[in-house]
Amino acid sequence: MDAFFKTAHELSSLGAKNIPYEYDSGKNLIYSSPATLFFNSPGAKGYGVKRAGLSIPGSVMLIVAPGCCGRNTSLISSIPGYEDRFFYLLMDEKDLVTSRHLKKIPKAIENILSFLGERRPSMVMVCITCVDALLGTDMDAVCDMASRKTGILVKPCYMYALTREGRRPPMVFVRQSIYSLLPKIKKKSTTVNLLGHFSHLNDESELYPLLRSIGVKKINEIGRISSYEEFLTMGEANFNLIVFHEARAAGNDLYERLQIPPVEIRNFYDIDSVKRQYNALEKALGSEFDKAILEEYENKARAGVKEACCANQDLTFVVGESSNADPFELSYALLKYGFKVPVIFGTPSTENHPYIERIASMSPDTRIYCNMHSTMIYYDPLLINVDITIGKDASYYHDDAFHIDWNEDVRPYGYQGIISLFDRINFYLKNPEVAS
Repeated sequence: MDAFFKTAHELSSLGAKNIPYEYDSGKNLIYSSPATLFFNSPGAKGYGVKRAGLSIPGSVMLIVAPGCCGRNTSLISSIPGYEDRFFYLLMDEKDLVTSRHLKKIPKAIENILSFLGERRPSMVMVCITCVDALLGTDMDAVCDMASRKTGILVKPCYMYALTREGRRPPMVFVRQSIYSLLPKIKKKSTTVNLLGHFSHLNDESELYPLLRSIGVKKINEIGRISSYEEFLTMGEANFNLIVFHEARAAGNDLYERLQIPPVEIRNFYDIDSVKRQYNALEKALGSEFDKAILEEYENKARAGVKEACCANQDLTFVVGESSNADPFELSYALLKYGFKVPVIFGTPSTENHPYIERIASMSPDTRIYCNMHSTMIYYDPLLINVDITIGKDASYYHDDAFHIDWNEDVRPYGYQGIISLFDRINFYLKNPEVAS
């Protein structure tokens, strides 16, 4: 048996609304591939629901779950800064039948407060799993009751793997839950929030000096905030820049509740797309960025791409989805620069179908595999020769290539992302022995 795939040409011909069911994990037996371990699982390594729920400074989390669901949190507890921030209320069979565990939550929170003593948390996030989704638990009401009984702010977050393909998947909902805490306060015209990631953008990103060049004095990111009081000041922002689509719903909520308008921008690896987006952002904000900054970063990005092209135009990439990139946009950019991308690991959607069409026009035989399809156990890495993999999943399948995981907590953005990525590519071209 062979691993399931469709070529870019086949997917493009089917159209955006006719994506084969094999790419829908909700309709198939899931293979626990690297995509599951590093990207898709709500409790995954990186910023899954549990770690994301603790983005608010000083908060702690009570995980209410059967032992099997809470066990994988022990890995996160070993990350510096997360000691004594995870607590557990384990459910047994009687809890599943009677829902008596819900009445135990206030007492569990009181025990947490007693244990922490003077280190009183800013709030308690109650994380529940698919069990309570199936029980139909009203967690807002449960958390409100716990707040009244314990005298501390209690909010829910949901580790519902079964809602991953739904309207509000876990990572969308946790962002809504976090930003729902922001108060309505007086706006400051020189303040902006960057919403999307739980860590911050790379310090070298040109977005920071560009925003300052139009008069922005304070740029808020939850990954840089050190206290609950500072977190609350995000409510004074003049506008929100949505830098990752999973914060779209949270941005819309803040617009309805606090009248902070959202402007959504994306991270591209195609230089021309970055340039067009900055032009569009200038029009949306009604201000012009410093042209010298834009030219400096654009020139550096083009120089990095040119260096790689001159060194090896036949460079072959395999692109995965366990990285800080849309695998289809990144693959399109690499093909546009003149490189080869024979394999992509990713989940096609209506949103990224335009990139599949462009990929099909340049490389119609590029194979698109679904990481979580059960037949991936039969994937044969010997079918192609690979120079570089991008993404943790791609490196798993092609362990003889040079690996660029590209999934660090600190996020690349704009021209800086292209510059940093091609710094690593050019390092390989100058030192090919590192892959052997």
